[in-house]
Amino acid sequence: MFDNEEVREPYRQVIDWVHSMPADLVAMKHSEAEKLFRRIGITFVTYGNNDDAERLIPFDMVPRILTAREWRKIESGVRQRARALNSFLLDVYGKGEIVRAGKIPASLVYKNPAYEHEAVGFQPPQGIFGHIIGTDIVRTGADEFFVLEDNCRTPSGVSYMLENREIMMRMFPNLFQKNRVAPIEDYPEILRRTLLSVAPAKCDGEPKIAVLTPGAMNSAYYEHSFLADMMGVELVEGQDLFVEGDLVYMRTIRGPERVDVLYRRVDDDFIDPLCFRSDSMLGVPGLMNAYRAGGITICSAPGVGVADDKAIYTYVPEMIRFYLGEEPVLNNVPTYRCSQEEDLKYVLDRVEELVVKRVHGSGGYGMLVGPTSTKQQIERFTEELKAEPEDFIAQPTLALSTTPTYVEQQLVPRHVDLRPFCLVGKSTYVCPGGLTRVAMKEGSLVVNSSQGGGVKDTWVLVE
Repeated sequence: MFDNEEVREPYRQVIDWVHSMPADLVAMKHSEAEKLFRRIGITFVTYGNNDDAERLIPFDMVPRILTAREWRKIESGVRQRARALNSFLLDVYGKGEIVRAGKIPASLVYKNPAYEHEAVGFQPPQGIFGHIIGTDIVRTGADEFFVLEDNCRTPSGVSYMLENREIMMRMFPNLFQKNRVAPIEDYPEILRRTLLSVAPAKCDGEPKIAVLTPGAMNSAYYEHSFLADMMGVELVEGQDLFVEGDLVYMRTIRGPERVDVLYRRVDDDFIDPLCFRSDSMLGVPGLMNAYRAGGITICSAPGVGVADDKAIYTYVPEMIRFYLGEEPVLNNVPTYRCSQEEDLKYVLDRVEELVVKRVHGSGGYGMLVGPTSTKQQIERFTEELKAEPEDFIAQPTLALSTTPTYVEQQLVPRHVDLRPFCLVGKSTYVCPGGLTRVAMKEGSLVVNSSQGGGVKDTWVLVE
């Protein structure tokens, strides 16, 4: 909010509002927001610990604000990465030109657990593998934006982006009268149109869309049902679908109805027990056969996960140069590949200074933040690094930017990141804003909700 003593330009229109709220009003508004979230049903569950009760993600009412100029750079960089990642996926499941050119090691691609051999040789409609991409971006104290990672499989959080805005508009309508904030409420309709635009050639008439969910016990189930409802399409589980010939049908009280586009929120391993995990109860037997025969489009496509592997991430700038002939608009965070001897030696010598991540980890798990870790944690990670160096990358602990955040009714600085959502179909759309996640603990760099992080509304100011 401040640059030394000066109020930064984006916050000039809200500074009086922030200063005008006494502590009791702040407490009341946060309580009101929590009641709204609970009434709507926005909760999540973390697995693998003793406390698997549903919880709310903390909501902070001070918006994170970006100028139109700042957003233009972010939007341009996100679009560029989406183009490069889809070119990479089309290539590595086809001729593999980037591997043959020596730009990416073959073993990193073809031996990657996320590389699906069932997708080899198949070209999805419009040549698009990744239809919904969430790009995690951080800003440094030097006022630069860096990409932390790409999420191409089933990026979550868009329901929070939309509900954060809805709650802010409901609680503080006057703020939106005084500030020209880019709208985001058309995201579900643009998502629906994106999915329609990649319907298979065998489709007859208006394509039918369905959202495939693992079920109500999934931590992101609220988002699955929310998006299905907002798009006006059916929410289905694997048992609601069946394959006949090369087509997929949904069981309804009116009889079978064909499904042409499946927005799946189920991981690759579980979508078809005949093709992947035979013990899966979440998928649809024969779904991959129908997909390869052109009877249905799966969004995002099976096999897309190889593009958001943390080791592959280090090569995205090279992909941009190779496929697009451009320089990256947004740079990666400097990253050490522990599979390489020199990088591993550097990381082992400085573990306590770095952030070390498992290449297949997510949700803030499987990582070590050196400066805030105990001696025992550092020793354990060091042993794991030595045993399986190819499973890790490492990054410096950047001087991440902070935004004003209410903690115990006091305004304090907390570290944030940003996840803009990019939709790729016949055209490409980046929703103006995205999900701002905030580390609620003082000094923490981990913003994930599973690790105690919160969320904010994200404003992009219109010129």
